[in-house]
Formats: sequence, structure tokens, C-alpha cells
Amino acid sequence: MAKKIVITGGHLTPALAVIEELKKRGWEIIFLGRKYAAEGVKTPSVESEIIPKMGIPFYTLAAGRIQRRFTRFTIPAILRIPVGFIQAIFYLWRFSPDVVLSFGGYVSAPVVFAGWLLGIPVITHEQTTVKGLATKFNSLFAKKIAVSWKVNLGDFPKSKVVFTGNPIRKDIFKFDQKIWQGLNFEKKLPLVFITGGNQGSHTINMTVGEIISQLVKTSNVFHQCGHLNAFGDFEKLEEIRNKLPDDLKNRYRVKKYLDGKEMGTLLYKADLVVSRAGANTITELAALGKPCILIPLPWLYQNEQEKNARMLEKVGIAEVLLQKDLSPENLLKLVKKMLKNLSYYQKNGSKAKKLVSLRAAEKIVDLLEEVK
Repeated sequence: MAKKIVITGGHLTPALAVIEELKKRGWEIIFLGRKYAAEGVKTPSVESEIIPKMGIPFYTLAAGRIQRRFTRFTIPAILRIPVGFIQAIFYLWRFSPDVVLSFGGYVSAPVVFAGWLLGIPVITHEQTTVKGLATKFNSLFAKKIAVSWKVNLGDFPKSKVVFTGNPIRKDIFKFDQKIWQGLNFEKKLPLVFITGGNQGSHTINMTVGEIISQLVKTSNVFHQCGHLNAFGDFEKLEEIRNKLPDDLKNRYRVKKYLDGKEMGTLLYKADLVVSRAGANTITELAALGKPCILIPLPWLYQNEQEKNARMLEKVGIAEVLLQKDLSPENLLKLVKKMLKNLSYYQKNGSKAKKLVSLRAAEKIVDLLEEVK
């Protein structure tokens, strides 16, 4: 009989890496996740679009949470908590998995608790250097807690915690010549790759929009602006591109979302990456030893993104630009500085690579097979 697993959580990138390994070993996979990308918007979550295309059954949970700030969504979010738990109980009873694997986020909490109540072994994985509220809750009911960074080993009971590293998509190590040629960038210019993650960053997008006419004078620029439509960033950036002189338009490309092959190709070719400092982004940049400008999201729990960013700054491949200091002038100045001194940052790439485990996905699946 095939081994069966329910995967849940809000961190899709490491989940995709583990799914690759699970498929190799013949596991049957079911995914429980969010329908929408964020509260108050009707943009589908990335997982709800990607997971079904992989041939994996995807079921949505009306999971709620306790918010740190009171907004118009606070009461509805609290009222959804018991609904999400009932749904989780139903799905786990219906599918009877051998094990539950959580990748954090509020959507995972009812599934982990339901799994514990039903006697199903649970493994939870923490991506960041700061344990989130969901992981704190999930760790109470998990049989094993997998962590991405050795600094977190002391945060959990020794009998439960295991260092696995943060799973990395194999695609980021692959270069696709056809994709690269299709971009038709100027060959002799450096590539600046700008990304705000799957959802995007309105703040970064608009800051880049103000300096793109300067950036393309000396560089090719690829800009992943994210798939959230609330501010119409993609349309605004496309309009900015269309106003560039004809001889500079081809140096700027903007797209909402990148698949694995596109991401791998652009990361391979990028001379400099400008991005947020989420755990998965940090892991991939470290694994590739890529020079980068990191702009941490400032309002996350215990300032986790700045702590992530400082790790890469410490080994010498990153410069950290705090959002309070983010301006078109400061970003342009820092891009120019790093492009001028690329060799300094590139030589530190080997130090960054030592921070990550390239076998994290395999280690997590090994752990699943031990506890099931």
C-alpha cells in the first residue's frame, strides 16, 4: 500500500521541494491550504493554483487566527477558528493519512491539532530563525520538529527537535537556455533581478518604478512584481516600461509570477538580487552564494526578516536596506555600489553556502518514514 500524507501550511516553497522527494518515493499526497492569498482579497493563493496542476488533490480550509492588530477582519478571523478545526477533523478522518506534515502559518494549526487528536503522527517544520506563533502551537502536538537553522535547536525539546535545513527547490540550480534567450537581454550588461516573493511588495515595486529609467542605463532588469492585484502594480510597471525610450525597453522585463524553471534561470544569471528576506529567499540566495540587497519586511513577529537578512550580511554577500530607509535615491545608490564591487560579494559566496543543507528535503522525508 502507498504511504499517504497530508501536507498543510502557508510556506509553499519548502513544501514543493519536499513534494518532489515524496513523489520519488511513491507517497500519496493530499494538500490542505488557503483559498485566498490574504484576508480581504479575492486573489487565489499560489498554492491553490500550483498544487492542483501538479496532480495533487487540494482542499481549502476556512482557517481563522488571532490577529496581533485589531482590524475589520479580526472578528471574522476568530469566528473561523472552530470552522477550520471541524474541516480539518473531517478531512483527516476521511483520508486517514499515515502522517501530517506542517509548514507553518495559521492554516496549519487546526490540521496539526486535529491530527494529534486522531492519533496521527505530526511533523512540523520551521523555516525561519524566529519560531512563529503557529510553530509554537504546533510544537506542542508534533512528534518531531524539524528546524532550518542550527541556532533554533535550543528553542524546542531535545527529544523532538531535528536539524534538517530548509528544503530547496531543485529548479533553482537549473538554467534553461531557451527561457534566457527568450528574454533577449543585452549580452554585455549585468542583470539585476528584483523580487518581492509570490505575493509581491507594493513598496518595493513602486520604489523600483521610480528608478527604473536610471537602472536600465547600465543594467538589464528583471522584475517579479507579485500576483496580488490590490494596487495594480503590474499594470503601473508595464506603463512605466512602455514610456522608456525604444532602445532601453528591452532591458526591463516585468512579470507577476515565475515558475521554477524561470526562477532558476534568472537566479543563475543574476549578478545582483534585490528582495525581501523571507526564510525561503534567504536559503536560496545562500545556497547560490548570490550578492543581494535585502529589504526586510518590518512588521513581522520578532522582526524575523531582519534577523534572516543579517545572517547573509554577516557572511558578506548581502547589504541590508531597512524599509524605513528605503527611498528611490538610497536603493539606486546601493545597487550602483554593489554592481561596482561585485567581486567582493561574490568571493564570499562559499561562506554563505555553508549555512544551508542541500539535502533538507531528503532528511524531512526520512523523518516522515521513521515516524509514520
